[in-house]
Amino acid sequence: PLTGEMVAGLKAGDEVLLSGVILTARDQAHLRLCELIEKNKDLPVEIAGQVIYYCGPTPSADRVIGSCGPTTSSRMDLFTPTLLEKGVKGMIGKGRRSSGVHKAIKHEKAVYFAAPAGAGAYLNGKVLSCEVVAFPDLGPEAMHKLTIKDFPLIVIIDAKGVDIYARFNR
Repeated sequence: PLTGEMVAGLKAGDEVLLSGVILTARDQAHLRLCELIEKNKDLPVEIAGQVIYYCGPTPSADRVIGSCGPTTSSRMDLFTPTLLEKGVKGMIGKGRRSSGVHKAIKHEKAVYFAAPAGAGAYLNGKVLSCEVVAFPDLGPEAMHKLTIKDFPLIVIIDAKGVDIYARFNR
């Protein structure tokens, strides 16, 4: 759902309501994507222009999905520069990012969003549809395609490399 023009218009600290299609991926899915990239193999899903949400949604009996809160982003830092080079435009998670990810975000003109931690039950109400698109053997850590509406986020690192967390490190 993100174009370079959209990303360029976002500034660290902006509050946004994201709508559209995003992908979920956690540690093992990131590892598998990067292994495929390293072997120059096709990816099971298109990642160029996409937003990856660091989330493993849980099942639900009466909703599209169960809880879908963010996981700690730093666990994906080893893989993030590679995925940004392959065209990922945005990431959603929680917490700080490494200096290598920070540089890659700036170089690739991407954006890092934070979703409200501890609000997984609230966030599932913003999900209109959910389907597994890759690595089903990973269970809840499989890659999912979520269609979201008015998903509340804060821009943490913008495409110019401005990091909102840096404002609090004086």
